[in-house]
Amino acid sequence: MELSDAEVAIAATLAGSDVVARGYGTSPRRFAKSATDFATQTDIDAESAILRILGEHRPDDARIGEELGTSGGEHAERRWYIDPLCGTQNFAAGTPLVAVNVALLSDGVPLAAAAADPIAQELFWTDGVRAYRRHNGDDQQLAPTAHSGLVEVNCDGPLDQAFVGGQLVGDPRLRERYGPRVISSTLGVVWVAAGRRAAYISDGDFRDNIHFAAGIALCEVAGCIVSDLSGNALHTGRGLLISADSATHDRMVALVDPHLRSVLSTSH
Repeated sequence: MELSDAEVAIAATLAGSDVVARGYGTSPRRFAKSATDFATQTDIDAESAILRILGEHRPDDARIGEELGTSGGEHAERRWYIDPLCGTQNFAAGTPLVAVNVALLSDGVPLAAAAADPIAQELFWTDGVRAYRRHNGDDQQLAPTAHSGLVEVNCDGPLDQAFVGGQLVGDPRLRERYGPRVISSTLGVVWVAAGRRAAYISDGDFRDNIHFAAGIALCEVAGCIVSDLSGNALHTGRGLLISADSATHDRMVALVDPHLRSVLSTSH
């Protein structure tokens, strides 16, 4: 029986997650990407495991991976985005905050996606209609809520200029109402959909983003509010803002606004 796109996304993500779980706590070989960034052999092995599943079940689709590049149908509209180990530095340091992300998009529209936490043995997935958390074989529909009062802020910004996240975590207006958190993994994106974070904020460009495609898809399907940092449609401006509900989103836009203005003024 042919697997659905969601089932393929789940199988591929779990294959990569199994590799990461087995490698956690070991000392895999490192491959430097820059002075502050690297991949490990586990990243590469996890991506290879994911590619084997996608190659078997969706050979004509395009596949874009972080470590091994592009394969499959060069001009295919259906494109799989593969982040085999998000939070590599956490992983290498023995910090259990990592994710394995796989997403299928067609003309920018998510058809299926899955994100796994290999350490907690949780899977978050969507068929493009509903989004779920799977644990111990049980699927529960995701339900975003701002109840935690925690806001995830991505601080992996550029080294040569100011960026929103670096400023925002020290803003007393934010800290009066929310607890800023920085886990340095797109697991924090999925946590908004799961009700574990009130919002997620990041500077940068997110169109066809390997790291964020699965998390954004899960949040959109779960009913989160997803926009750029100005509160407009995603990709129309700078950055990414995901909130559990519209009231939280409005507050986040207001909190981000002075920092965004500051960053934009210094970058021209």
